[in-house]
Amino acid sequence: MPTININRRSFEKLVGKKLPDDKLRDRICYLGTDLESIDKDEIVTEIFPNRPDMLSVQGFARAFSSFIGTKPGLVRYDVKPSGEKVMIDKNLAKIRPYTACAIVKGITYDDDKIKEVIQLQEKLHITFGRNRRKAAIGIYPFEKIRTPIRFLAKKPEEIVFRPLEYPTEINARQILSKHPAGREYGHLLEGKGMFPVFIDADDNVLSVPPIINSHETGKISKTTKDVFVECSGFNFDVLKKCLNIIVTALADMGGKIYSMELVYPDKRYISPDLRPEKVAIDLDYINKRLGTTIKKGELKKLLEKMGHGYDEKSSSALVPAYRADILHQIDIAEDIAIAYGFDNFKATIPSVATVGAESKIEAFKNKLADLLAGLGLLQINTYNLTSDEHQGKLMETKTPTIKLANALSKEYNALRAWVTPSLLECFSHNKHHDYPQKIFTIGDIFKRSKSTGDDHTGIDEHVRLGVAITSDRTDYTEIRQILDYLMGKIGVAYTVIETEHDSFIKGRVGRVLAGRKKIAYIGEISPQVLQNWGLDMPVSLFELNLSELFLIMDSQ
Repeated sequence: MPTININRRSFEKLVGKKLPDDKLRDRICYLGTDLESIDKDEIVTEIFPNRPDMLSVQGFARAFSSFIGTKPGLVRYDVKPSGEKVMIDKNLAKIRPYTACAIVKGITYDDDKIKEVIQLQEKLHITFGRNRRKAAIGIYPFEKIRTPIRFLAKKPEEIVFRPLEYPTEINARQILSKHPAGREYGHLLEGKGMFPVFIDADDNVLSVPPIINSHETGKISKTTKDVFVECSGFNFDVLKKCLNIIVTALADMGGKIYSMELVYPDKRYISPDLRPEKVAIDLDYINKRLGTTIKKGELKKLLEKMGHGYDEKSSSALVPAYRADILHQIDIAEDIAIAYGFDNFKATIPSVATVGAESKIEAFKNKLADLLAGLGLLQINTYNLTSDEHQGKLMETKTPTIKLANALSKEYNALRAWVTPSLLECFSHNKHHDYPQKIFTIGDIFKRSKSTGDDHTGIDEHVRLGVAITSDRTDYTEIRQILDYLMGKIGVAYTVIETEHDSFIKGRVGRVLAGRKKIAYIGEISPQVLQNWGLDMPVSLFELNLSELFLIMDSQ
């Protein structure tokens, strides 16, 4: 979890109240964060990944002041139109297509404020921005910029400027090998013929996201009063939330927020949008899950304690625009539990006595994991939620998936139907690491069920094992040896028959059978699929149906 260092003097000024150390420790922990240390000058605390809005002194103080009751309820921020525009190039579509931008004016920056801005930017990059892959942030002295600002795609050799803290001008291609930030994040632009770049009306380079800002126009100082803020990435909803976190923190520093018009080739947006979001609340649902008897009269106070508003007409929580963790009513229930106080929940003894034991399927999964780890393979954890595109289009198949009814982004809009795309996605994110790369994952997949009945969801879950290797020499033989070893160790006889699969190379793919049960595909991934994922090395893999394999072993 990310750790932030909080200037205690600034924190207490924002909270509007001084608390003794013991009381401060108590309340910080009950807010849902881990306190590492506290002294007269500084508070050091860990922030859970689901609360990126608390990664700044201002955001943490805002949440804390609501929690202890000094400033409860929804904080509303005024956003004035600036009349300024950001022009977005259509050629960015396959490079880094989206940006969300704003201007914040009137802050008097000193050393402490500059450190706070840098800390917030770095922590958001690492956590919410997934090391700049999901979102990259730029903060610039607006006084040095002439509008309109343009977000373009250009050949890297044509982008020439002095990167931050570098002695001379170099082009964007050279930055990837010569600048420390380029060496660290260059893999995010690897293989791109065009690079994204922010440029002002005088053709001055502001930055090449997600790598580095310009030393001339991308560095705030004590003379800076107004800043231009941009977040760039692949999902506009994510970028809007990231921008909201930053500009509200800057507003709490004393700044005034101004909106900008984002001019895309086919649409226009005004950002930031700081209007609260409505989440309908079913009080019976909340009480049932918390085991409480909270009344309507108490609900409003508990919501305000967590920084929310409450609309009595629609029985809805008004969620602040900077909260990235509220996706469902259950998230509101969690906030209510924190506000109610974990120390107020009464422990109860279950009426049924049971003896705990490891389930057989879990023991089976652990055994397989140990065997594969012994071969030098690295276990990875992958998400059950994925995109429909990853499951089908990038794999050159028409794999049916279970789609989410209320998906918040295209990145996570379906339940996965197989784990092979998750393995290839992992390889695509780690091309900058050494080869060979040998990984495996054990996880659930979801398919439509033919079963019926009132209690049936219509969806069946199965456990799959995916094992994959990528290197310049990997082939069918190498991955088959791993399957032979695994099946031999668990004592299951199997055969492989020729088959065809659009994701694999024809003639180098097989169907694995245990008796008459089809339990796996094994083979080499096709060049077209590799190209779709941006992979340069061959990949061999197999995907094994552990649910079926476990039943076979259990019946022996």
